[in-house]
Amino acid sequence: MQTSGCLIIIGNEILSGRTQDKNLSWIAKELNETGIRLTEVRVIPDIEDTIIETVNLCRKNHAYVFTTGGIGPTHDDITSAAIAKAFGVPLEKNTDAVAILERHYDKAKLNEARLKMAHMPRGSALILNPVSAAPGFRIENVYVMAGVPEIMQAMFGQVKHELKGGAKMLSKTVSAYVTEGNIAAGLSAIQDRYPDVEIGSYPFVRQNQLGTSLVARATDASRIEAASAEIKALLLGLCDKVFEEDWVN
Repeated sequence: MQTSGCLIIIGNEILSGRTQDKNLSWIAKELNETGIRLTEVRVIPDIEDTIIETVNLCRKNHAYVFTTGGIGPTHDDITSAAIAKAFGVPLEKNTDAVAILERHYDKAKLNEARLKMAHMPRGSALILNPVSAAPGFRIENVYVMAGVPEIMQAMFGQVKHELKGGAKMLSKTVSAYVTEGNIAAGLSAIQDRYPDVEIGSYPFVRQNQLGTSLVARATDASRIEAASAEIKALLLGLCDKVFEEDWVN
């Protein structure tokens, strides 16, 4: 049984194209290591009502929700306040977070803007930040982290041990210079025989040749092997060579 996770990427800069998100692929791989499958990702703007609505919907539908972005010191960092409203609790100064900031900054540099990063929903547990001190937080099943990849990764490392998932998803890839149109019927029949294996078809172009990578994903290695063997046989019926077979844990 797979445990589901959801990532909410918050930030106008992502939606405008100014900033390219680098957190999605990293956190998806990390979650898979713990047996949690990232089954939904949403990218939303810095709009309070949108954050509230999205967080409330996703936290009901997933075992774990992770948010990135919007917890800094500037006026457009509204994630913490919006999440407090989503849970119906006050946003208040967290004394432990204040102590962390006081140790990190000189008194003269710990201004009101920086102290804003210590304001969290009542009842939050801190997510420590070994990179730049200002912590994230967890409230129930929602983990609120920074958007900067290096900081997000460090924060995630602080909480990874407490996440409880199911079996890890495994995958195997078989590729060949054949097109999807030639394999669609045969591949569909294989999928019907292996309903417990997720089979994905991904076209590519290399050296001016069209090809397809077929990826079998499941938690049972023996079922992946069986499905992959049939996929390989299908491809070899249409070409002389298959390649790039690999296991990914």
